[in-house]
Amino acid sequence: MRSTARPTPHTAGDDVLRVATYNIHKGVRGLGLAKRLEIHNLQMGVQALDADLVCLQEVRLFHHREAAYFDRTWFGWPDKGQAEFLAPDGYEVAYRTNATTKYGEHGNALLSRWPIGDIGHHDVSDHAFEQRGLLHVPVRWQGVDVHVVVAHFGLIHASRMRQVDRLAAFVGEHVPAGAPVLVAGDYNDWGERLDPAMRGHGLRRAAPPHGRGRPATFPSRLPVFALDRVYTRGLRCTGLQVPRGPSWARMSDHLPLVVELALE
Repeated sequence: MRSTARPTPHTAGDDVLRVATYNIHKGVRGLGLAKRLEIHNLQMGVQALDADLVCLQEVRLFHHREAAYFDRTWFGWPDKGQAEFLAPDGYEVAYRTNATTKYGEHGNALLSRWPIGDIGHHDVSDHAFEQRGLLHVPVRWQGVDVHVVVAHFGLIHASRMRQVDRLAAFVGEHVPAGAPVLVAGDYNDWGERLDPAMRGHGLRRAAPPHGRGRPATFPSRLPVFALDRVYTRGLRCTGLQVPRGPSWARMSDHLPLVVELALE
């Protein structure tokens, strides 16, 4: 594992699929008078990740109150959805809402350097107080469809365990047997307790050979918890890194996780 201020360079088109997962905290940090808009910095951060696939959580399509508040600032609220705004030139975008609120909504997104197929969404909310969902997008890479699922699990362990089972049922129903799968996201698994359940459903946590597989991504200023992960089937991990530094620490309460994968 490497932890660096900037991700290492990546050459698109080789036999390595570079995947980033990043909870962007709705593009806003701070509270009250200290609240600041980070979506413009995040746009540069996503570009710097240089990933083939960028799996994002807590992404907003719209939020009327925040848009009105930040219209008074220098750069202002983007005039398009955050997923579209963050996508580097030439990337395809998939987005689906997980949660609706009084003034807007938020959900999961995939930004893809490679062609994408039909976009699916599956509600895995476990109770009325947390709206959670899975974004499913097949991506055509190396002549095969890699089935990408972007996930954001709940805050209660029992809910997360049930969401693992619902994820497995969804993959079993919507993904062909033997097709490569990667599930990336924020699992809120503070106690590192989900891996056995995921393995029981044939999903292995991405970790480089002979390396540490639990890089901390939260909180971004002093990361101690490995909440952000990638689980795979039919893919092997060849590299893993967490970009760090003051710029990354200010943009979100999470750091991004970058994983390099190859077909098995």
